[in-house]
Amino acid sequence: MSSNQSPSPQRILVVQPSWVGDAVMATPTLRAIRQLYPDAHISYLLRRYVKPIYNGMPWADKLITYRTGKTKAKTGKGLFDLASRLRAGKFDMAVLLPNSFKSALMCKTAGIDRIVGYERDGRGFLLSDRLLPVKDKGKFIPTPIVKYYLGVAHYLGSQARDLKLELFVTETERREAVDVLSRAGIDSSIERPASHGQPPLVILNPGAQYGAAKCWLPEYFAQLGDRLVRELGATVLISSSPKERPIVDAIVRQMKHAAIDLSRMGLTLGALKDIVRRCDLMISNDTGPRHIAAAFDVPVVTIFGPTHPEWTEIYFGKERKVSVPVFCGPCQKKTCPLDHRCMTRLTPGMVFDAASALLPKREATAV
Repeated sequence: MSSNQSPSPQRILVVQPSWVGDAVMATPTLRAIRQLYPDAHISYLLRRYVKPIYNGMPWADKLITYRTGKTKAKTGKGLFDLASRLRAGKFDMAVLLPNSFKSALMCKTAGIDRIVGYERDGRGFLLSDRLLPVKDKGKFIPTPIVKYYLGVAHYLGSQARDLKLELFVTETERREAVDVLSRAGIDSSIERPASHGQPPLVILNPGAQYGAAKCWLPEYFAQLGDRLVRELGATVLISSSPKERPIVDAIVRQMKHAAIDLSRMGLTLGALKDIVRRCDLMISNDTGPRHIAAAFDVPVVTIFGPTHPEWTEIYFGKERKVSVPVFCGPCQKKTCPLDHRCMTRLTPGMVFDAASALLPKREATAV
């Protein structure tokens, strides 16, 4: 489907994804939309907790945030309050990146005439411009999200083909990162890459918002962390959200060498961006911070279990994907109904080999 020849919009609303990883994977599309409409006033609508991902982006004129709550969700009051705020913005086009019915209903309620998005979640009648997702025999074909989003920009007329993820760090976020690193006892002037025999800075990301099935075993992360310290002399950082506290506690408890738990140093999402930017390597489950690493050109080892790598393909040359074939996967389930073999059979040695291949060669260190 190609874009119609309607007048170029002057005020554009781009409704953003709700997840950190998806937000980062949307950046090639956001860049393309700005290139396509250089003179338009472009606003992004996003959940408040994901705002740090968008801080510093040069492609938006305004960030409009909202917060969800159980009471508002039940009554629908939150949706209508937000629609009222959007109506005041007098937008003449809305671009929907999420597939949700709610995002389309909200824009329709806000009086936006042109609403562009994929025909998903039964919302086709609310859209003025309907894009058809690729299916085979009624089932959605795994399509990289980064290309899926960019398809919307192509429909609007963009010729952009650059799939590079891109993030920015504000001065405030840089100061937050310096504070976290200082509390952790790390030289806040450190910059990537490690050189002159300096030990590599490696960040582990052992959690996942999607569900427990996506998480590699804490004892495996602990064994890996010890080996990184013992054989590569690495300084090991661990990042996590508050909900992932038990996972980090289990890793730290089982490690024989010290690791730095960033969440206990006052880590914020904004500070995480700059800390990741300074690292030599990230080792992560298939989750949001993996994409942050790619956006700052930081090598990353991604551990895949139940999720299909095709959905979150990011076309990053410095990424190494590690997985084991199992008869039941990739199942896309949040919790494993069997024995989690896609993760238990993926050994620390396999991940260490992938990690060491991405780091500068150096002499083994006795610790």
